[in-house]
Amino acid sequence: MKRVLAVVGMPGSGKSEAVEFFKNKGIPSVRFGDLTDQTLKNLNMERNEANEKLAREQLRKEKGMAVYAVFSKPKIGKLLSTHNMVVLDGLYSWEEYRYLLKEFKHLVLLAVYSSPSIRYERLAKRLVRPLTVKESRKRDVAEIEYLNKGGPIALCDYLIRNETTKEKFYQKLKTFISLLENDSL
Repeated sequence: MKRVLAVVGMPGSGKSEAVEFFKNKGIPSVRFGDLTDQTLKNLNMERNEANEKLAREQLRKEKGMAVYAVFSKPKIGKLLSTHNMVVLDGLYSWEEYRYLLKEFKHLVLLAVYSSPSIRYERLAKRLVRPLTVKESRKRDVAEIEYLNKGGPIALCDYLIRNETTKEKFYQKLKTFISLLENDSL
């Protein structure tokens, strides 16, 4: 069975770490943020939090809340033609979820959860685009209020709590993949 696995969660929860884990297991990925990066490059704008936010908001305003899923659909389809599973990094909105659910029958949502205090600490230590606590909180609120991010997290097929070590997180991801491969989800 061909599956599309979307990793969802708030910033700093470990979504990208989970996607890297799956990629290291040979599962190809599609990063929704590539559209933001491409847009900034086309506009000759620096890649920073403010410009990324501006680009995301403008894209969604002009092309609808599902724009990232629509843009990524051909890449997902192409990868599914040669692989049994594709992992998505960056599904945010309810509209993206609804669009992909229509397009791909076997869409699985994996939510990665970490408390705000742990996430904010991680975000402050990131090498790429580190955020202050204030910036992290502001981004959380914006993603919940303006990106309709809560729906896909609330309706996840599986939830992993990521608040301790990477090794424990990886073990939980291994368990999840086993359940998925054995059609236990």
